[in-house]
Amino acid sequence: MVKTAFSIRHARPGDAEEIARVHDASWRDAYRGVIPGVELERMIARRGPAWWHSAIVRGTGLLVLDFDKAVAGYSTYGRNRVPSMPYSGEIFELYLSPQHQGLGLGRKLFNSARRELAEHGYLSTIVWALAENEKALSFYRSLGGQTVRRAEERFGSDMLTRVAFGFVSAPVR
Repeated sequence: MVKTAFSIRHARPGDAEEIARVHDASWRDAYRGVIPGVELERMIARRGPAWWHSAIVRGTGLLVLDFDKAVAGYSTYGRNRVPSMPYSGEIFELYLSPQHQGLGLGRKLFNSARRELAEHGYLSTIVWALAENEKALSFYRSLGGQTVRRAEERFGSDMLTRVAFGFVSAPVR
């Protein structure tokens, strides 16, 4: 039997290049054909290693999932950015490289981000996903998320629908 260890930890400045790699691969996998091509390329290019390094140094809530000694996923989190919604915390992003999806690692990363939020007093959580990203919608539903709002967002010349999932129970320990 082959055992591969994974761990979830706070990002360090030296992780920036690997996080950028995961961001690039996971965004292309999730959004190719959903977000207009030119806009998707622009969004990916904006989030290179220097951007991630700056986010880490600034103290952005950022967890990485290490799998077999390499960053395989990340999650960003913090205070809810939509004060009119009754959720205190928000998971801004949760992405795994395509080859690490479907293994239960996303659930572990999600629960770790929820615990981090709870440690800062944010007991309820909201997460947004694009309506055309069926993998994300299924994932958040499987975690018990309830659809609480829909909103439109412009990506280049296209308007896309975002779906908000709310989680009100205490995070899983």
